[in-house]
Amino acid sequence: MGAFPQTMYFTGLNAPVGQEASLKGLTVEGTLPAEVRGSFYRAVPDPAFPPRFENDHTLSGDGMVSRLSFNADGTADFAIRFVETARYLAEKAAGEARFGKYRNPFTDEADVAGVDRTVANTTPVWHAGRLLMAKEDGRPYRVDPKTLETLGSYDFGGALKSETMTAHVRIDPATKELFFYGYEADGVASTKVAYCVVGPDGALKSEQWFDAPYCAMMHDFTVSENYALFPIYPTTADLERLKAGGEHWHHEPELDSWLGVMPRYGDVSEIRWFKGPKGVHSYHMMNAWEDADGLLHFDACLNSTNAFAFIREPSGIHIQPWDVRGALTRWTVDPKAEGGEVTETIIGPPGDFPVIPAARQGRPYTHGWMLTMNPELQGPPLPGGPVGAMFNLLLRLDMRGGPPQALALPPMAGFNEPVHVPSATEGHEGWLITIVDQQIGDDAFLHQAWVIDAGNIAAGPVAKVTIPHRLRPQVHGWWVPQAELDAAQ
Repeated sequence: MGAFPQTMYFTGLNAPVGQEASLKGLTVEGTLPAEVRGSFYRAVPDPAFPPRFENDHTLSGDGMVSRLSFNADGTADFAIRFVETARYLAEKAAGEARFGKYRNPFTDEADVAGVDRTVANTTPVWHAGRLLMAKEDGRPYRVDPKTLETLGSYDFGGALKSETMTAHVRIDPATKELFFYGYEADGVASTKVAYCVVGPDGALKSEQWFDAPYCAMMHDFTVSENYALFPIYPTTADLERLKAGGEHWHHEPELDSWLGVMPRYGDVSEIRWFKGPKGVHSYHMMNAWEDADGLLHFDACLNSTNAFAFIREPSGIHIQPWDVRGALTRWTVDPKAEGGEVTETIIGPPGDFPVIPAARQGRPYTHGWMLTMNPELQGPPLPGGPVGAMFNLLLRLDMRGGPPQALALPPMAGFNEPVHVPSATEGHEGWLITIVDQQIGDDAFLHQAWVIDAGNIAAGPVAKVTIPHRLRPQVHGWWVPQAELDAAQ
C-alpha cells in the first residue's frame, strides 16, 4: 500500500506519528509528590510504514518506547524512540513494509523469511536493572533505560529456549523473582507453553514446557503466593488457516475456557485444569490470591467475547462494541483438587487495565484501580486505541465491598492505562500516573500526564505535565523509581 488505510486504526488519535523526540525541562503544574521521582515508561505501537494489507490494525505497529522522567528540580523530561527490532531495521532499509498480516509469517515478502518479526510494542518490563520491551509473539528487546537505545533481542544470556515471552510478567514482592511464560513457544499455532522463573539477579532459573488444551491467545496470567495460574480462552490459532493467508486469531464461542493451576515452584506435570464458561475472553487479570481456607481466587476483566473487532469479525461475530458484555469477575477453585469447574462471582464493573499495588501481587488485597466507560457521559467518547474508543472513567474499587471512587473525563477525552507509585507514608495508598488524551480540534490533541492521589482519585490530579508532542495511545506502561535507575547505572 502507498498510504495508510483510512480506518479507525490509522485515523484520529490512532493516526501514525512515527517521530522520535527528546524534550527537556517540561513544566509541572501543581504539586509533584516527593515519591514521584523516577521514570514512567510506555510501549506505543506506531507503524513506520504503511502496511501491506488494508485490514491491518493498531497492534501491528512498530514498537516505540517512551520515557517521562520526573526530575529532582521539579521539571519533567520526555523522550520517545523506535525499538530497533530486526523487523524495523529490515523495513527501514527497504523504505517500505516487508512483513504481512498480523502474526502471519506466511504473508511476508520472501526476502524477509526467517527475520525476527516481533515489533516489541506491548509492555516495558523492568527487572534486575534491565528494561525489556516485550510482545508475546517473540522474545523481548533490551533497551537502555536512559538513552532508549535498543541493545538487541534478549534471551537471558542464551538460557531461554522458548521462541516467545509474554508481555505480561509477574514479580513477587517478597522474593523479587520474575515469573513469565511464552505461548506458541516453538512456532505459530503450537500448543506448547513455556513456564519460566527468573531470579532476583535476572538469571533464568527454570524453564518448563507443557501443552495447553488448545492453541489460545494467552495474553496475561497471574501468580499467587504458592501457585501459577494459566487462563485459556477460546481465541485460537490454526496453522492451515495461516498457511492459506488467513488471520492468526479467530474467536470460537462454542469452546470452553480453562484455568490451569500448578504449584509455582512445582513440575508442569502437576497442572490441574478447571473448566470455565464457553466463549468468554479476558485480556488482563487484576490479581490471584489464596484465602485462609486454602481456596484460590483469580480476578480478571472478563468479557462475553473477544473485545477486538479485528478478531471478532473474521470469526463471523458481528456485534457492536457496546454489545460486548463484561465484568470484573472472580473465578474460585480448590488448588488441591484434581480439577473440576470454576465458581464464578461478579466483583466489579466492566472495564480493563486493572492495577494493584505491587506489594499485594499474589496476596489478599483491599483495593485496586481500573478503567471503564462513564455511563453518564454527556457526549461522545474519544475514538482511539485498538477497541476504537478510549476509556473515560477511572475507578478505585474497594475489594471489601465499600463504595467505589470515580474520576470522570469530559467528552472526547480518554485515559491510558495508569501505573502505581507506592507511598513512603504509612496508610497512604500512593499515586497513579496516567496519560490523558483530549481532542481539541479537527486533528488537534492535548496530551498530559496526570499524577493522582490513588486513595482520593475523585479529587482529580495533584500535578500535570503537558507533553508538546503528538502521541499515539499506549498499550502498557511501567514505573521505575529513580533509586533503581541510579543503581542500574
